[in-house]
Amino acid sequence: MIDMPGRSTAPIRVALVDDQALFRAGIKMLVGSQPDLEFVGEASNGDEGVAMVARTTPDVVLMDIRMPVMDGIAATTAVLAQAEADSRRPPRIIVLTTFDLDEAATRAIRGGASGFVLKDADPEFLLAAIRTVHAGNAVIAASATRELFEHFDGRASRARAVPESFGTLTTRERDIFDLAARGLSNSEIASREFLSEATVKTHISRVLSKLSLRDRVQLVVYAYEHGLAE
Repeated sequence: MIDMPGRSTAPIRVALVDDQALFRAGIKMLVGSQPDLEFVGEASNGDEGVAMVARTTPDVVLMDIRMPVMDGIAATTAVLAQAEADSRRPPRIIVLTTFDLDEAATRAIRGGASGFVLKDADPEFLLAAIRTVHAGNAVIAASATRELFEHFDGRASRARAVPESFGTLTTRERDIFDLAARGLSNSEIASREFLSEATVKTHISRVLSKLSLRDRVQLVVYAYEHGLAE
């Protein structure tokens, strides 16, 4: 489910927002044991987390969904909004949940999270997730995101109007968008469209750029929000 990217030479700055002190201690030790990662801050609720992230400017934030004072969904939205207001690069956010199919995770992804990880996942999986989102990829596959939205979101009659930027996609880019929104991988799209994977990757990059989307997960969210998911 996770593609392992090449590692950066600079340490990846990681922060954690979770209301369980023992869990925070364990994650801090795990992250600190990795030469390419640096643990830069922690908070016990979403409200404290927003302030901590603004102060420490991590690259990746591990965000628990269910917390007192402010939950992880509201905190995710606030963290990204604060980064935009401060004109700084927003952190990648991985939400932590105890359920594989979690409606709250769906709302967090809609709010800008790059995916979710189960709190009882293997340590190696969590570390891979941190490195993956830092490299600009989503933690969960687009197909898994689509499954979440189909399970909880349905075909919303409340779909928003399609932005004008969608009209700037070429016919080929629209075809690629449709297939990516259905959760197909680059290799699956390449096989279906008789293209090379490199060409598909280029088209995906152009689509994301034109629509101001960060990754394929947000592409699926975009499709559902605007009634474009088939």
